[in-house]
Amino acid sequence: MFAAIGRHSRRRAAVILAAAVVVTAGLVPPAAAAPATDAGHRVGITVLSSRPDQVTGGNALVQVQVPGAASLSDVTVRRNGSDVTAEFHSDAPGSFVGLVGGLRLGANTLIATGRGHARERGSTSLRLTDFPTSGPIFSGPQQQPFVCDTEQSGLGQPLVDNHNHTGLPVFALDAGGNKTSQIVGWSSNCAATTRVDYLYRTTENQWKPLPADGSRPTDLATTTTLDGRTRDFIVRWERGTIDRFIYSIAMLAPLGDDPAHPDDSAWNRRLIYSFSSGGVGIGHQQGTLGSTPDSMFEATQGLAAGYAVAYSTGNVTGVHYNLQLAGETALMVKEHFIEEHGVPQYTVGVGASGGGIESYVFGQDFPGLIDAAIPVYSYPDEVTQAIHVGDCELLEYFMDVTDAGNPMWKDWTNRSLLEGFNASDTVANPYTGTNGSDECVNAWRGLTPLLLDPTYGSAGSNQSLMEPAGVMDTVKWTTYDDLRNIYGVKPDGYARTTYDNVGVQYGLQALVDHKISPEEFLKLNATVGGWKSSEDMVPEGAPFVPGGSWDPWSSRNMTLSPNGGATPAARTQGDLGAIRAAYDNGLVFRGRINIPVIDWRNYLEDALNMHNSRQSFVSRQRIIEAKGNADNQVIWFTDARPDGPQSDAIGQAFQVMDQWLTNIRQHPARGVAGNKPALATDRCFATDGTQIAAGPHVWDGILDNRPAGACTQVFPIHSTSRVVAGGPFDEDSFKCQLEPVAKAIAQGGYGTWRPDKAQRARLEQIFPTGVCDYRKPPADLTGGSR
Repeated sequence: MFAAIGRHSRRRAAVILAAAVVVTAGLVPPAAAAPATDAGHRVGITVLSSRPDQVTGGNALVQVQVPGAASLSDVTVRRNGSDVTAEFHSDAPGSFVGLVGGLRLGANTLIATGRGHARERGSTSLRLTDFPTSGPIFSGPQQQPFVCDTEQSGLGQPLVDNHNHTGLPVFALDAGGNKTSQIVGWSSNCAATTRVDYLYRTTENQWKPLPADGSRPTDLATTTTLDGRTRDFIVRWERGTIDRFIYSIAMLAPLGDDPAHPDDSAWNRRLIYSFSSGGVGIGHQQGTLGSTPDSMFEATQGLAAGYAVAYSTGNVTGVHYNLQLAGETALMVKEHFIEEHGVPQYTVGVGASGGGIESYVFGQDFPGLIDAAIPVYSYPDEVTQAIHVGDCELLEYFMDVTDAGNPMWKDWTNRSLLEGFNASDTVANPYTGTNGSDECVNAWRGLTPLLLDPTYGSAGSNQSLMEPAGVMDTVKWTTYDDLRNIYGVKPDGYARTTYDNVGVQYGLQALVDHKISPEEFLKLNATVGGWKSSEDMVPEGAPFVPGGSWDPWSSRNMTLSPNGGATPAARTQGDLGAIRAAYDNGLVFRGRINIPVIDWRNYLEDALNMHNSRQSFVSRQRIIEAKGNADNQVIWFTDARPDGPQSDAIGQAFQVMDQWLTNIRQHPARGVAGNKPALATDRCFATDGTQIAAGPHVWDGILDNRPAGACTQVFPIHSTSRVVAGGPFDEDSFKCQLEPVAKAIAQGGYGTWRPDKAQRARLEQIFPTGVCDYRKPPADLTGGSR
């Protein structure tokens, strides 16, 4: 069954009871979100679907409140002077909800006026600012070229938006619906016609289209929802485009549901926003949607329990890493959902890897977008993660090439002395074909060209069709350029960058611990170098591109010493303006989150997986630094060793989170920490899912000096190159403040090593501007502390 629908069909949301007032907030621009009213004695107006200054698509779900025993006949609502009172319906005494359409782009005014016996309640106005469904609201100029993927996502060709040979060609269709060779126009913004499909889950756990004749399939499965009711496992699946990306809204529906007038009776009134499962993308693409409604992360479990599941390709970090744009997209998708279906009891954000990042960052940057988070395989954010990941190949090249004659690097476990990450002499190395590897190689190799090299990147197969010819060759494929609206652009057209390793003393802790000698320490820091500026980078070699010389380290794009270290290799200077912009625009998770968080991961250290377990505790440390405790966050690990069955705790996390949020709704004065259910505590599990330990002290010894807790003993964490270099555990620092070498020596910064005159001179030659002083806050725009 298929039906095309438009955003005007949101009118049906006006008859849905507004269970709560939801206030969503973006970073830019700031605006008050309180209802327009006068101390509860006058008529009030509240936008339920978004902030009033961030309305999109020409309509908004609005609540009008008239104190006292008022009826709809006691109020008049006008939109830009036109009477829209008929759009409203009573949802509680003195409260009326309506989907107000017909908003014009830009400024609009709603005025609610009491009349009849409510005349003394006066009149209240509220300014609404409307933006196009295609965006943007606050994310800045939209990226071009932008490659459409609507066909690959089951939505057909994109809609024509120009005849200027700009974007993806759109072809005429023959009588059978097949594309001809005739071009009818081009699409640069990739909009598509919205569609609704009905699918059902079979008793064999497959998805099938629901019969168009309305008959009941014999293999239709049922499901028991969160409220204990047994429902047919039929899903209404809406797809379309918002903010140029492809969105999906899936939820249970009864047999015979009408897409023009949906029946939401099977919905449990709760919403999951799926932030997907991560990846690293550099933008310039729309992204593709899976072919079934469970292609979003954890959607099947959620749908089975009666949750609605919202998702957008704009929230997939494998498409792009602009979290300000991704947050904007999520706000718009949720706005659309509320206008269609009403306000959910709560919204829980869930996603893995990059999706886990969005759970943390959006919980910080966009209050009200999600009410709780279940980050999986999480990192606190991408931009600070890239700091130590950017060190990986510099250190690998040193150990593999520059210092290849040193036998200590043949023992792979020794590489942790410089990189901090886990390393193993038994794990297979995918590049050598022999045993012995580390996390830098097995997990992060290839990320350096993907993030840093403007010549290396792709927006998928459709980019070859883009016009005008050669337009994709103009793209600078770096994470910095993907964020150019935030970082800014230099006069040469390249985005400003944040990576910085000036003053970083690699291997400092290994030196202090007598694991490497002073001579090895000096050689390392004299030769390790940094990365070239974007404009100076050249195409990669093998294995990243066919042919060419073998260069898995991307060494051709490093700033290496011209004479083996006699002249120290140049380090990379980050742009202070870009660094400040990362902090100011919410790209860095600063721990400013006060919603319930259940952070879960499989323990993957033994496999040298990129999802290293310390990142859960980095997030915790930042939360503690922001608000003095991390009572709103619990951390769960499940063993993932290959000698036992694999399990996850996501289902249990949803159950615990539902109880947690129910408690908050029933007892709001107790706050987040005061409403924790018993199972909302730190925990760890065996591979079969049985609990090993639980309680407030199971992770002792990681962020404190207590003896190792029960979970800490089973699941040890590792380090990073910047922590090994003396940096703080939370790694919330792009660029350190510097101190003279002489001062570092005088203060005992090198442990028992007391450099002689020649060694001191060498240190000062390697670090002419000084070495990192991590006792001071990170450097900011002016060179001081942020």
